[in-house]
Amino acid sequence: MPIRNILIVDDSPTERYFLNELLSKHGFAVTVVENAEEAATSLQGKLPDLILMDVVMPGQNGFQFTRQLSRDPVTQNIPVIMCTSKNQQTDRIWGLRQGARDYVTKPVKAEELLGKIAALG
Repeated sequence: MPIRNILIVDDSPTERYFLNELLSKHGFAVTVVENAEEAATSLQGKLPDLILMDVVMPGQNGFQFTRQLSRDPVTQNIPVIMCTSKNQQTDRIWGLRQGARDYVTKPVKAEELLGKIAALG
């Protein structure tokens, strides 16, 4: 299934802006939210084709929310790419164990992220 609609979950206004601009310029429909709670509300409407998930956020963190999504029959097939400043190998392994399909560290390189999205589509 081609990826067209992407949900960005990130508490950083700078990251949200950068990712939204990058993905919009490449033809994706983007929804942007600040945290897991807003993401959960957004998911009650239209389901995205992909979620870009920050890890360090107030409230529920990205690892916890990704685990929740991967266990829910409604959202378990939506691929999640962790998009975070947590750059240790143990963080990457933990993110993938929570159900993420891939893991990108900040600062995000446009070509790397677009390549990972293309590989999922």
